[in-house]
Amino acid sequence: MTSRHKMRAGFTALLMLALFALPFELPADEFRPALLELTEQEGGWLEVTWKVPTLGEQVLTITPVMPEFFKPFGPGSSRRVPGAMIETKSYSTDGKALHGAVLGVDGLAAVPTDVVVRISLLNGTEHSAVLRSNSPTFTIPEEVTNKELAGSYWQMGTIHILEGYDHLLFLLTLLLIVNGIWPLLKTVTAFTLAHSLTLALATLGLIHIPQVPTEAVISLSIMFLAVEVVRKNMGQLTLSERYPWLIAFTFGLVHGLGFAGALYEIGVPQNAVPLALLMFNVGVETGQVLFVLVVSVLLAGLHRLHGITALTLEKATPYAIGGVAAFWTIDRVSSFL
Repeated sequence: MTSRHKMRAGFTALLMLALFALPFELPADEFRPALLELTEQEGGWLEVTWKVPTLGEQVLTITPVMPEFFKPFGPGSSRRVPGAMIETKSYSTDGKALHGAVLGVDGLAAVPTDVVVRISLLNGTEHSAVLRSNSPTFTIPEEVTNKELAGSYWQMGTIHILEGYDHLLFLLTLLLIVNGIWPLLKTVTAFTLAHSLTLALATLGLIHIPQVPTEAVISLSIMFLAVEVVRKNMGQLTLSERYPWLIAFTFGLVHGLGFAGALYEIGVPQNAVPLALLMFNVGVETGQVLFVLVVSVLLAGLHRLHGITALTLEKATPYAIGGVAAFWTIDRVSSFL
């Protein structure tokens, strides 16, 4: 076997291994972070809510770290809800201002979750942040400018789409169906318009659909497109191949509800809803464009390959994607049944 054939075979094996490993290693698009919420009260008091996800009966071993001048009042209370443990506690700040205080979470490097931080100050100012293993602390700013707010929500949107593996698999199956730059542009634009519409409507509270059924429909959309790719490879003219923009728009409406669920978990400052919504959506589009460009270049390179290895990759990929989507669908349906 030549070095070129070895490279093809290795690439095929790695791609197939990654796809079949998805159900067991990746959380799909389910945005299930921990939550640290601080609400400033009159008289120098704070109400703190700590919501940490559970795996079965086990509570994730992560712990919030408060500033030293936060003095706890009483033991607080805790209760278990489906999928999480919620603790509430009151703190005294001795009248000290909160800006400049550093909040943190210990143990993030060892667990597969993020922490959403929401802060509501007495003067009406709101702050949001997402803590990760590589950035486990947040300093409460004195005042957030529109530029800082825009940058923060743009970053959250970009990270969310690049970590939303079911959205990315949906886009990948579309790219396997659509041929040509112009049809691809129309298809991606239709998907963008659709999920932007439902993201805005859901964030503004005009529509509401439970998150778990939404996620199940999203995984079903991937299964549908995977079947369409198989039929296309068999020489059949499919509905998705004839009207890819229509399919992208229809399922994009559902994917937008998935994005709205993530934005709801993060929280939106009530005094800057349009800006936060716009920049989160721009971030989603940034990640989407990056993904489409990278995959398009890779697919263009693969189309230049010939031989049994390239043929095997072309035939097997939609089955792998469909298998991953089927696993997610069963898991999500069973969770709300």
